[in-house]
Amino acid sequence: MRDFNGSKEAFAAALYDLAEKNEKVVGVFPDSIKAMRATDFGKAYPDRAIECGIAEQGAVDVCAGLAASGMVPFLGTYCGFMTMRGCEQMRTFIAYPNLNAKFVGGNAGLLGGGKEGTTHQFYEDLGILSNIPNFTILTPADPYQMYHAVIAAADIQGPVYVRAGSGKERNLYKKDDPFSMEGITVWREYGNDAVLVSNGYVLDRVLKAADLLRNQGINVTVADINILYGKDPSKIIEVLGRSNQIVTVEDHNINGGVGAYVSRLVCENKPAKVKRIALSTFGESGGSDELLDKYGMSPEAIAQTTREALGK
Repeated sequence: MRDFNGSKEAFAAALYDLAEKNEKVVGVFPDSIKAMRATDFGKAYPDRAIECGIAEQGAVDVCAGLAASGMVPFLGTYCGFMTMRGCEQMRTFIAYPNLNAKFVGGNAGLLGGGKEGTTHQFYEDLGILSNIPNFTILTPADPYQMYHAVIAAADIQGPVYVRAGSGKERNLYKKDDPFSMEGITVWREYGNDAVLVSNGYVLDRVLKAADLLRNQGINVTVADINILYGKDPSKIIEVLGRSNQIVTVEDHNINGGVGAYVSRLVCENKPAKVKRIALSTFGESGGSDELLDKYGMSPEAIAQTTREALGK
């Protein structure tokens, strides 16, 4: 597996590799094949690269038709245009009949809108799809994991959504680290003063926050949750149960994402305090790293919020 310049390139590479092995794999693009870095796929497989124009609802319907005919469609475009404009079609024509269609949404979160601004920052997608039955939601943390998530999506029967960024994501996992189908990977085990839960492309910030806390005498566990609302959360529940204080960090609205998911799991299994770090307003135009810092997701801010949650 080669290196990728961000999660979109990783998606395109995985789609190319899947198509090479399985003639039923099809790429569907609502005027987004270039934006999703999949032009090489289109050149190699012109009969399996379907251009729908700027028509997300129609593109989802094309996926429904392909899946109902035994093909394995992957729709790749901006996640907000997909989950908002195509929401009814994803619900009624994909999820309700439980069709085997895959959706990869780019430009997720504040990280996704550094160049294009607020209208192209999407932090509602997980909340939307978590309310639709039958969808499996995969949230990789870096480009390497993005590649493996797309490969994993092809092996999951039924609708799958994979969350992608803009192309600036940093690699943290090793190239060959598999995508955890348990839904969680533990990165640090300094101690159980708190469990810091990362979701998506903020893992590097959470790891730095854990190191800052350790230097201040607060020892935490850091875990990356990469499947939301999955069928078997037992491993996630086990890790969350290690502490009475949990802090979740996500580049998403505070409702409907990992914070809401973790809150539900602990309430139903082992009650604990949960502090959620996420967006509660719209973002704004600007550099993605600067925006994450501004909205409370710098390593220093994560560490400070954790200290306050612990009363220290």
